[in-house]
Amino acid sequence: MKKKLLITGIAGFIGAEIAKKVIEKGYSVIGVDDLSSGREENIPKRAEFLKLDLSKKEDFKQLPIDIDFILHLAGQSSGDISFDNPILDLKKNTHSTLNLIEYGIKNKVKKILYASSMSVYGSVIDKPISEEYKTNPLSCYGVGKKCSENYLSIFRNKLPFLNYRMFNVYGPGQDMSNMRQGMVSIFLSQALNSNSITVKGNLDRYRDFIFIDDVVDCWIKGVELNLKNKTINIGTGKRTEVKALIKEICSHFNDITIDVEESTQGDQFGIYSNNELMKNLFQTKKLITLEEGIKRFVSWAKKNK
Repeated sequence: MKKKLLITGIAGFIGAEIAKKVIEKGYSVIGVDDLSSGREENIPKRAEFLKLDLSKKEDFKQLPIDIDFILHLAGQSSGDISFDNPILDLKKNTHSTLNLIEYGIKNKVKKILYASSMSVYGSVIDKPISEEYKTNPLSCYGVGKKCSENYLSIFRNKLPFLNYRMFNVYGPGQDMSNMRQGMVSIFLSQALNSNSITVKGNLDRYRDFIFIDDVVDCWIKGVELNLKNKTINIGTGKRTEVKALIKEICSHFNDITIDVEESTQGDQFGIYSNNELMKNLFQTKKLITLEEGIKRFVSWAKKNK
Protein backbone atom coordinates (compact mmCIF):
# COMPACT_ATOMS: atom_id res chain seq x y z
CA MET A 1 0.00 0.00 0.00
CA LYS A 2 1.32 3.45 -0.91
CA LYS A 3 2.58 5.54 1.99
CA LYS A 4 0.76 8.86 2.17
CA LEU A 5 2.78 12.05 2.69
CA LEU A 6 1.45 15.47 3.67
CA ILE A 7 3.81 18.06 2.17
CA THR A 8 3.24 21.60 3.40
CA GLY A 9 4.63 24.43 1.30
CA ILE A 10 4.28 22.23 -1.79
CA ALA A 11 4.07 25.27 -4.08
CA GLY A 12 7.44 26.54 -2.87
CA PHE A 13 10.91 25.79 -4.24
CA ILE A 14 11.99 22.94 -1.98
CA GLY A 15 8.52 21.51 -1.28
CA ALA A 16 7.74 21.20 -4.99
CA GLU A 17 11.04 19.47 -5.78
CA ILE A 18 10.57 16.98 -2.93
CA ALA A 19 7.00 16.28 -4.08
CA LYS A 20 8.14 15.49 -7.63
CA LYS A 21 10.74 12.98 -6.42
CA VAL A 22 8.58 11.16 -3.87
CA ILE A 23 5.76 10.79 -6.41
CA GLU A 24 8.26 9.23 -8.82
CA LYS A 25 9.16 6.80 -6.02
CA GLY A 26 5.54 5.75 -5.61
CA TYR A 27 4.38 7.77 -2.62
CA SER A 28 0.93 9.31 -2.48
CA VAL A 29 1.15 13.09 -1.87
CA ILE A 30 -1.31 15.53 -0.33
CA GLY A 31 0.06 19.04 -0.82
CA VAL A 32 -0.87 22.09 1.21
CA ASP A 33 0.01 25.74 0.52
CA ASP A 34 -1.65 29.12 1.06
CA LEU A 35 0.00 30.41 -2.17
CA SER A 36 1.14 33.60 -0.43
CA SER A 37 4.62 33.07 -1.89
CA GLY A 38 4.53 29.69 -3.63
CA ARG A 39 3.24 29.23 -7.17
CA GLU A 40 0.49 26.82 -8.10
CA GLU A 41 2.27 25.89 -11.35
CA ASN A 42 5.10 24.40 -9.23
CA ILE A 43 2.82 21.71 -7.81
CA PRO A 44 3.19 18.28 -9.47
CA LYS A 45 0.04 17.25 -11.33
CA ARG A 46 -0.12 13.90 -9.54
CA ALA A 47 -0.28 15.54 -6.11
CA GLU A 48 -3.63 16.23 -4.49
CA PHE A 49 -3.60 19.94 -3.64
CA LEU A 50 -5.43 21.81 -0.88
CA LYS A 51 -5.17 25.58 -0.57
CA LEU A 52 -5.07 26.05 3.21
CA ASP A 53 -3.63 28.38 5.83
CA LEU A 54 -2.07 26.15 8.49
CA SER A 55 -2.09 28.94 11.07
CA LYS A 56 -5.91 28.67 11.05
CA LYS A 57 -7.25 25.78 13.11
CA GLU A 58 -10.47 25.52 11.11
CA ASP A 59 -8.56 24.77 7.89
CA PHE A 60 -7.35 21.47 9.36
CA LYS A 61 -10.86 20.02 8.97
CA GLN A 62 -10.07 19.64 5.26
CA LEU A 63 -7.01 17.44 5.82
CA PRO A 64 -7.20 13.63 5.59
CA ILE A 65 -6.76 11.61 8.76
CA ASP A 66 -4.70 8.75 7.26
CA ILE A 67 -1.34 10.50 6.73
CA ASP A 68 1.84 8.48 7.36
CA PHE A 69 4.42 11.29 7.36
CA ILE A 70 4.32 15.09 7.49
CA LEU A 71 6.99 17.02 5.57
CA HIS A 72 6.60 20.55 6.89
CA LEU A 73 8.16 23.17 4.61
CA ALA A 74 5.44 25.83 4.65
CA GLY A 75 6.15 29.25 6.10
CA GLN A 76 7.78 32.59 5.62
CA SER A 77 11.37 31.89 4.58
CA SER A 78 13.28 35.18 4.75
CA GLY A 79 15.12 36.64 7.72
CA ASP A 80 14.92 40.09 6.14
CA ILE A 81 11.16 39.90 5.51
CA SER A 82 10.50 38.62 9.04
CA PHE A 83 11.20 42.11 10.41
CA ASP A 84 8.39 43.61 8.29
CA ASN A 85 5.73 41.86 10.36
CA PRO A 86 7.08 39.69 13.21
CA ILE A 87 3.59 38.62 14.31
CA LEU A 88 2.73 37.35 10.84
CA ASP A 89 6.09 35.56 10.73
CA LEU A 90 5.26 33.89 14.06
CA LYS A 91 1.88 32.74 12.75
CA LYS A 92 3.28 31.36 9.51
CA ASN A 93 6.34 29.65 11.02
CA THR A 94 5.48 28.69 14.61
CA HIS A 95 1.72 28.78 15.08
CA SER A 96 1.33 26.59 11.99
CA THR A 97 3.86 24.11 13.38
CA LEU A 98 1.98 23.83 16.68
CA ASN A 99 -1.25 23.18 14.79
CA LEU A 100 0.49 20.46 12.75
CA ILE A 101 1.89 18.86 15.91
CA GLU A 102 -1.63 18.66 17.35
CA TYR A 103 -2.95 17.26 14.06
CA GLY A 104 -0.11 14.72 13.88
CA ILE A 105 -0.66 13.45 17.42
CA LYS A 106 -4.43 13.23 16.99
CA ASN A 107 -4.10 11.23 13.77
CA LYS A 108 -1.18 9.02 14.87
CA VAL A 109 1.23 10.26 12.19
CA LYS A 110 4.45 8.22 12.21
CA LYS A 111 6.87 11.19 11.99
CA ILE A 112 7.14 14.86 11.11
CA LEU A 113 10.11 16.25 9.17
CA TYR A 114 10.59 19.96 9.78
CA ALA A 115 12.34 22.56 7.62
CA SER A 116 14.40 24.50 10.11
CA SER A 117 17.31 26.76 9.21
CA MET A 118 20.93 27.71 9.85
CA SER A 119 19.41 31.00 11.07
CA VAL A 120 18.85 29.44 14.49
CA TYR A 121 22.61 29.65 15.18
CA GLY A 122 23.04 33.42 14.76
CA SER A 123 26.58 34.78 15.09
CA VAL A 124 29.14 31.96 15.18
CA ILE A 125 32.87 31.36 15.19
CA ASP A 126 34.68 30.79 11.88
CA LYS A 127 34.64 27.00 12.07
CA PRO A 128 32.26 24.27 10.88
CA ILE A 129 29.17 24.56 13.09
CA SER A 130 27.75 21.34 14.50
CA GLU A 131 24.24 20.69 15.80
CA GLU A 132 25.47 21.05 19.38
CA TYR A 133 26.57 24.66 18.87
CA LYS A 134 24.62 27.17 20.95
CA THR A 135 21.71 28.89 19.23
CA ASN A 136 21.23 32.66 19.33
CA PRO A 137 19.10 33.78 16.34
CA LEU A 138 19.56 37.30 14.96
CA SER A 139 16.21 37.56 13.12
CA CYS A 140 12.54 37.08 13.96
CA TYR A 141 12.59 34.27 11.40
CA GLY A 142 15.41 32.49 13.25
CA VAL A 143 13.62 32.86 16.60
CA GLY A 144 10.46 31.32 15.13
CA LYS A 145 12.39 28.39 13.66
CA LYS A 146 14.10 27.65 16.97
CA CYS A 147 10.81 27.95 18.82
CA SER A 148 9.24 25.38 16.48
CA GLU A 149 12.19 23.05 17.05
CA ASN A 150 11.60 23.31 20.79
CA TYR A 151 7.90 22.50 20.47
CA LEU A 152 8.70 19.45 18.34
CA SER A 153 11.16 18.27 20.98
CA ILE A 154 8.59 18.65 23.77
CA PHE A 155 6.06 16.44 21.94
CA ARG A 156 8.59 13.93 20.57
CA ASN A 157 7.15 10.96 22.52
CA LYS A 158 3.78 11.43 20.83
CA LEU A 159 5.03 12.62 17.43
CA PRO A 160 8.62 11.70 16.47
CA PHE A 161 10.48 14.39 14.52
CA LEU A 162 13.49 15.22 12.39
CA ASN A 163 14.64 18.85 12.40
CA TYR A 164 16.50 19.78 9.22
CA ARG A 165 18.66 22.86 9.77
CA MET A 166 19.08 23.74 6.11
CA PHE A 167 21.90 26.00 4.96
CA ASN A 168 21.78 28.00 1.68
CA VAL A 169 19.74 25.86 -0.70
CA TYR A 170 19.84 26.82 -4.39
CA GLY A 171 19.14 25.45 -7.83
CA PRO A 172 16.63 25.08 -10.68
CA GLY A 173 13.08 25.84 -9.62
CA GLN A 174 14.04 28.63 -7.22
CA ASP A 175 11.94 31.81 -7.35
CA MET A 176 13.98 34.23 -9.45
CA SER A 177 11.59 37.12 -8.79
CA ASN A 178 12.04 37.22 -4.99
CA MET A 179 14.82 39.73 -4.33
CA ARG A 180 14.73 39.29 -0.55
CA GLN A 181 15.29 35.56 -0.16
CA GLY A 182 17.95 33.22 -1.59
CA MET A 183 21.42 34.67 -2.08
CA VAL A 184 22.30 32.61 -5.16
CA SER A 185 18.98 33.19 -6.92
CA ILE A 186 19.11 36.94 -6.19
CA PHE A 187 22.60 37.32 -7.65
CA LEU A 188 21.80 35.14 -10.65
CA SER A 189 18.57 36.99 -11.35
CA GLN A 190 20.39 40.33 -11.25
CA ALA A 191 23.12 39.08 -13.57
CA LEU A 192 20.53 37.78 -16.04
CA ASN A 193 18.29 40.83 -16.04
CA SER A 194 20.58 43.82 -15.50
CA ASN A 195 24.19 42.68 -16.07
CA SER A 196 24.97 43.80 -12.53
CA ILE A 197 24.97 42.30 -9.04
CA THR A 198 24.15 44.32 -5.93
CA VAL A 199 25.58 42.77 -2.77
CA LYS A 200 24.04 43.74 0.57
CA GLY A 201 26.94 43.25 2.96
CA ASN A 202 30.66 42.52 2.97
CA LEU A 203 32.10 40.45 0.12
CA ASP A 204 34.15 38.53 2.71
CA ARG A 205 30.99 37.07 4.26
CA TYR A 206 30.72 33.32 3.83
CA ARG A 207 28.04 30.67 3.54
CA ASP A 208 27.44 26.98 2.87
CA PHE A 209 25.66 26.54 -0.47
CA ILE A 210 23.93 23.20 -1.02
CA PHE A 211 22.31 22.14 -4.30
CA ILE A 212 18.60 21.31 -4.33
CA ASP A 213 19.07 17.69 -5.48
CA ASP A 214 21.22 16.90 -2.45
CA VAL A 215 18.64 18.48 -0.14
CA VAL A 216 15.78 16.50 -1.68
CA ASP A 217 17.79 13.31 -1.20
CA CYS A 218 18.08 14.03 2.54
CA TRP A 219 14.34 14.56 2.87
CA ILE A 220 13.53 11.32 1.12
CA LYS A 221 15.98 9.36 3.27
CA GLY A 222 14.41 10.94 6.36
CA VAL A 223 11.13 9.32 5.35
CA GLU A 224 12.62 5.97 4.37
CA LEU A 225 15.06 5.42 7.24
CA ASN A 226 14.14 4.55 10.81
CA LEU A 227 15.41 7.80 12.29
CA LYS A 228 13.63 9.93 14.84
CA ASN A 229 14.06 12.82 17.27
CA LYS A 230 17.21 14.19 15.71
CA THR A 231 18.36 17.64 14.60
CA ILE A 232 20.51 17.51 11.47
CA ASN A 233 22.50 20.14 9.58
CA ILE A 234 21.80 19.98 5.84
CA GLY A 235 24.85 21.53 4.19
CA THR A 236 27.98 20.74 2.23
CA GLY A 237 30.48 21.53 4.98
CA LYS A 238 32.23 23.87 2.52
CA ARG A 239 33.07 27.49 3.42
CA THR A 240 32.38 29.72 0.43
CA GLU A 241 32.90 33.48 0.53
CA VAL A 242 30.37 35.71 -1.18
CA LYS A 243 33.05 37.00 -3.57
CA ALA A 244 33.81 33.41 -4.63
CA LEU A 245 30.11 32.77 -5.28
CA ILE A 246 29.89 35.94 -7.39
CA LYS A 247 33.01 34.95 -9.34
CA GLU A 248 31.44 31.57 -10.11
CA ILE A 249 28.20 33.16 -11.31
CA CYS A 250 30.02 35.82 -13.34
CA SER A 251 32.05 33.14 -15.15
CA HIS A 252 28.86 32.37 -17.09
CA PHE A 253 28.28 35.99 -18.18
CA ASN A 254 30.12 38.89 -19.79
CA ASP A 255 30.85 42.26 -18.16
CA ILE A 256 28.90 42.00 -14.89
CA THR A 257 29.31 45.05 -12.60
CA ILE A 258 29.36 44.59 -8.81
CA ASP A 259 27.92 47.09 -6.31
CA VAL A 260 28.19 46.71 -2.54
CA GLU A 261 25.61 48.15 -0.13
CA GLU A 262 24.92 47.91 3.61
CA SER A 263 23.87 44.52 4.95
CA THR A 264 20.26 43.65 5.73
CA GLN A 265 18.90 43.55 9.28
CA GLY A 266 19.61 40.32 11.16
CA ASP A 267 22.08 39.02 8.57
CA GLN A 268 24.70 36.51 9.71
CA PHE A 269 28.25 37.49 8.75
CA GLY A 270 29.36 33.95 8.11
CA ILE A 271 28.38 30.35 8.74
CA TYR A 272 29.04 26.90 7.31
CA SER A 273 28.10 23.46 8.53
CA ASN A 274 29.69 20.54 10.19
CA ASN A 275 27.72 17.97 8.19
CA GLU A 276 29.22 14.78 9.64
CA LEU A 277 25.91 13.74 11.18
CA MET A 278 24.10 14.19 7.86
CA LYS A 279 26.72 12.15 6.00
CA ASN A 280 26.68 9.36 8.59
CA LEU A 281 22.90 9.08 8.98
CA PHE A 282 22.07 9.34 5.27
CA GLN A 283 25.21 7.58 3.99
CA THR A 284 25.96 10.57 1.77
CA LYS A 285 28.89 9.75 -0.51
CA LYS A 286 29.23 12.74 -2.81
CA LEU A 287 27.63 16.17 -2.94
CA ILE A 288 27.25 18.38 -6.01
CA THR A 289 30.04 20.98 -6.13
CA LEU A 290 29.30 24.70 -6.28
CA GLU A 291 30.86 24.85 -9.76
CA GLU A 292 28.55 22.12 -11.09
CA GLY A 293 25.52 23.43 -9.20
CA ILE A 294 25.89 26.98 -10.50
CA LYS A 295 26.41 25.63 -14.04
CA ARG A 296 23.11 23.72 -13.84
CA PHE A 297 21.27 26.64 -12.24
CA VAL A 298 22.50 29.16 -14.84
CA SER A 299 21.53 26.81 -17.69
CA TRP A 300 18.02 26.41 -16.26
CA ALA A 301 17.64 30.13 -15.55
CA LYS A 302 18.67 31.17 -19.08
CA LYS A 303 16.17 28.73 -20.61
CA ASN A 304 13.38 29.95 -18.34
CA LYS A 305 14.07 33.67 -18.49
